[in-house]
Amino acid sequence: MQVGRRWLLGALLVGVAAPVWAEAPSASLRPKPRRPKDTDAGAARLVKAAKLTGAVGYVVADLATGRVLEAAGEAQALPPASVTKAVTALFALEKLGVEHRFTTRVMRLGKLTDGRLDGDLILAGGGDPSFDTDKMGDLVAALAARGVREVNGRLLAYAGALPERFQIAADQPAFVGYNPAISGLMLNYNRVNFVWKAANGGHQLMMNAEGIRFVPPVQMATMQVAQRDLPLFAYQPGAAQDHWTVAAEALGKDGSRWLPVRHPAVYVAEVFQTLCAAQGIKLPRAEVIHALPVGAEDIVRHDSEPLPDLLRKMLKFSTNLTAEAVGLAASGAGSLEGSAAVMTSWAQRRFGISGVFGDHSGLGPKSRITPAEMLAVMLKARSTPTGALLEGLLRDLGLPGADGKAQDKAAVRVRAKSGTMNFVSNLSGYVVADAGRGLAFAVFTSDLPRRAAVPVEQRENPEGDAAWVKRARRLHSQLLHRWAGLYL
Repeated sequence: MQVGRRWLLGALLVGVAAPVWAEAPSASLRPKPRRPKDTDAGAARLVKAAKLTGAVGYVVADLATGRVLEAAGEAQALPPASVTKAVTALFALEKLGVEHRFTTRVMRLGKLTDGRLDGDLILAGGGDPSFDTDKMGDLVAALAARGVREVNGRLLAYAGALPERFQIAADQPAFVGYNPAISGLMLNYNRVNFVWKAANGGHQLMMNAEGIRFVPPVQMATMQVAQRDLPLFAYQPGAAQDHWTVAAEALGKDGSRWLPVRHPAVYVAEVFQTLCAAQGIKLPRAEVIHALPVGAEDIVRHDSEPLPDLLRKMLKFSTNLTAEAVGLAASGAGSLEGSAAVMTSWAQRRFGISGVFGDHSGLGPKSRITPAEMLAVMLKARSTPTGALLEGLLRDLGLPGADGKAQDKAAVRVRAKSGTMNFVSNLSGYVVADAGRGLAFAVFTSDLPRRAAVPVEQRENPEGDAAWVKRARRLHSQLLHRWAGLYL
């Protein structure tokens, strides 16, 4: 059953607002800027008018020469937030290659005769962050077309292609869908869809793995209504289940919300079983494994899009799980911390920076880089064929007007990655005009004391954050409009 989406009351369904902008100099990281008359004063007036608490740092350079044209506060090491994903994209392109695809396979150990497999059936994840219910439905249909009807053995769910992790970052609310578990076997960005409908004076609650064409119910994630005002959601882990309660006062007439999954391999295996049952394939209960059995042979497989296409969507929609999956695959490390350290060392060598990355998405609290160093990344990325792909993968929008509003049909284009967290709003990328003229830039704004003061359970939508971020984004747009007018 396809259920229409509506919003919960108040902050229940408030997510991170979509930004207007979709999320090295040759001599030195901080060469002395050459500025036209009154340039500093004009930029300072914009910063002052923004009325932002905290730190503001920006730098803009000529794209062809790397010459810094204007800068202030560019040496401050600040959290990059999702601007990190631009570095992750470069890291993945170089280490994995543009032809890389993530593969999900259904494999067998044993002989298949007259629709009966005398042996084990294996659902083998390949770390594909984009694998979803509809793609699984097609994979199962292909399995049925191969004549599989019954398994006289075990159903094994292989999750060892990537290191498992309960959540990306520990300093986020338990219920936010952008902070799910990581596994080598993933589905729907490791989220389960919670659906509620008003019924008989109360609510009918459902958990499913909703796709466009398939909507299988899910039993491993449960939900109950609790008679309370706050917290909106409460999570209780089980051995192989996710148990949730929702505040009764938060539910409206009907609606839905995606919640994170903490046992992804169990979740994926259950959905696989349900879809197989719909195709007439009888399967035993699944067992999660982390080492692929020797001698297993493919029956059917699903390949993801090529890496550049995955990265383009990651940069547009700022999907944290995609960033962590491609970063982990690129490093081959056994933990997220180890993988981030590998990317940090690579970036320091590749771009001549001292920035540090605590993960691949920018969601966690440990990453720090200066605007000048981010500019170095944007400039030096263009020196190799794979790095030069970044500009074309970034979100492309028209240059904003003097009022800060996007002009979709503007001839001058902004190709950039935004980064937004509580009281953090960043933007870095390129401003490109005709005849190949262009600029590279980085603008970082953050109020770290104010961010630190927000309790973890309130970090989805803390008081004052939306207004602060709105002012920061307007400043980003005004600076871009100004720089294009002065330097292009």
